[in-house]
Amino acid sequence: MASSASASPTIAVRNVSKTFDTGTHALASADFTVGQGEFVAVLGPSGCGKSTLLRIIAGLIPFDRGGEVLVNGEPVTRPRPETGVVFQTHNLLPWLTIEKNIRLAAELRRIDRAELDAKVRAMFKLLRLEGFEQRYPHELSGGMQQRTAIGQTLVLGPSVLLMDEPFGALDALTRDHLNVELLRIWQEQRQTVLLVTHSIAEAVFLADRVLVMSDRPGRIIEDFRVDMPRPRNPQETKGTPRFGEAVLHLNKLMGVV
Repeated sequence: MASSASASPTIAVRNVSKTFDTGTHALASADFTVGQGEFVAVLGPSGCGKSTLLRIIAGLIPFDRGGEVLVNGEPVTRPRPETGVVFQTHNLLPWLTIEKNIRLAAELRRIDRAELDAKVRAMFKLLRLEGFEQRYPHELSGGMQQRTAIGQTLVLGPSVLLMDEPFGALDALTRDHLNVELLRIWQEQRQTVLLVTHSIAEAVFLADRVLVMSDRPGRIIEDFRVDMPRPRNPQETKGTPRFGEAVLHLNKLMGVV
């Protein structure tokens, strides 16, 4: 069930390793591509370098000499405007309303006021947060806060979305709900998505492909194609034999069963 990516990938990671100044060898020769509009998940044990890999692609930390990271064919040496990042913990400012939080980064980039107003209105509709524009973060549920954090990134119009365990701190029911919301948003916007997760079921439900990493130093040990049709919904998709087989295969690969 291995997969080959497109000839002109949106993300290309070639022979990327990372050793921190502390001597920790986090990544070893990571090598993969992600095609335009693909949704790819990254699975692996804790401490295997998943988040490190994501931060390297985002241009937030450097990697060792000898490797290469490209986004839209351009080398990554710093954060790029077409790349958006969503972290596990939201970065909402508690003294700003939800609308002002969503607008903040776009205003710092000096996006035209009329254009931004239209984008923000559309974003509240997309995120299903209409009516909460003037609320403050502490007045929202955890799921709504995380949707707002996603909105902060999406309003900038990224073509590439990097997500580092965005639902990891939420309860199981809220997480499942936001999985469905994320799929709906992706189907409308079609960004190229790379999602780091610890949840095998989440990876199978959301992704076109799942990259499985080894223990540290992290290597890609399998590029698994999720052979299930889209659109997907929890009731139909999770009840199919293919879903169960995919989850079982990845569990075995990661030594869970």
